[in-house]
Amino acid sequence: MKKYLLKRIIMSIITLWSIVTITFFLMHSIPGNPFRKEGKMPAVVYENLLKKYGLDKPKSEQYVIYLKNLLKGDFGDSMKSRVETVNDMIKRGFPVSAYLGLEALLIALIFGPALGAFAALYQNKFPDYISMIIAIIGISVPSFIMGTILIQFVAKNISWLPIGGWGEFKHTLLPALALSLMPLAYIARLMRSSMLEILNQDYIKTAKSKGLSKSIVILKHAVRNAILPIVSVLGTLISNLLVGSFVIEKIFGIPGLGKFFVQSINNRDYTLIMGTTIFYAIILIILLLFVDIAYMFIDPRIKLTKEGR
Repeated sequence: MKKYLLKRIIMSIITLWSIVTITFFLMHSIPGNPFRKEGKMPAVVYENLLKKYGLDKPKSEQYVIYLKNLLKGDFGDSMKSRVETVNDMIKRGFPVSAYLGLEALLIALIFGPALGAFAALYQNKFPDYISMIIAIIGISVPSFIMGTILIQFVAKNISWLPIGGWGEFKHTLLPALALSLMPLAYIARLMRSSMLEILNQDYIKTAKSKGLSKSIVILKHAVRNAILPIVSVLGTLISNLLVGSFVIEKIFGIPGLGKFFVQSINNRDYTLIMGTTIFYAIILIILLLFVDIAYMFIDPRIKLTKEGR
C-alpha cells in the first residue's frame, strides 16, 4: 500500500512537471510577446518591459527561473495587471468558481444516480424513456446554450431569480443548474448501464431468493456496486466543475476563475496562462489520486498487484 501510494505520488509529480514544461515551451514558441500589441511603444519602454519580466533572457534561463519560483509557490506577476499578482487573481477567482462548481456537483450527484437507477429499474418502459431523453438532452446541449435558455425562459418569468450577478444564493441557482446538466446526464447513463448489468448478476438473484425485500436488494446490493463506475470518473468531473466553466461565468457575469483563462489567452499574459494552467493541473492530479485511493476502499474486490504493493 505504501509503495503504491509513493509510486502514484511520484507519477503525479512527473505528470505535473511535464505539463509545466510543455505549456511553457509551447507558449513561448508562438511568435511575438505580450507587449507587441501595445501600439507604438517607445523602444526604450519596450526593452525595459522585456527586461522587467525576464523576456530578454534565453528561453532555457527563463524556464529555470520559473521553476525556481514555482517551487516557492510563486506564479509571478501578471504582465497585464498593475495591481494584482497571478496568486492574487487565483485567490480571488477560485473560491467563486469552487462554490459554483460544488453546487453543480451536488445537483449532479443527487439526481444523476437516481435518474439512472430509475431508468434501469423500469427498462424499456415509460420512466426509462423519459430518463434517457433527459440524459440525452443534458449531454447533447452545451452548457452555454442551456444557460441562455434558462435566462430566457426561467429568469424572465420568475422575478426572484436574477439573470446574472453574484452575491446571494439565488444568483447561483441558474448557473449551477446549467453547469450540472452535462455531468448529471453522464452520471445517469453510467448508472443505468451499470445497474442493468448488476441486476442480472447471480448474487442479486440469490438475495431475492432469500426473501429480502426489493428495496434492500436494490439499495444494499445493486446501487452500492453499480455506483463504482461513477466514482472512477468523479476526479475529472469535480476538477472541471471546481475550476469553473468560463462560458457560464461569462454568460451570468460571475467573477470566477474562468474569466482569467480567457483574459490570459487574449492578452498573451504568459504568467497568468502558466498560473491558471498549473493550478488546474494540480487540482486534477490531486483529485485523480484521491479517486484511485478511494476506489480501493469502496470496492474490496480490487486488489493491488504484487508490484504495486
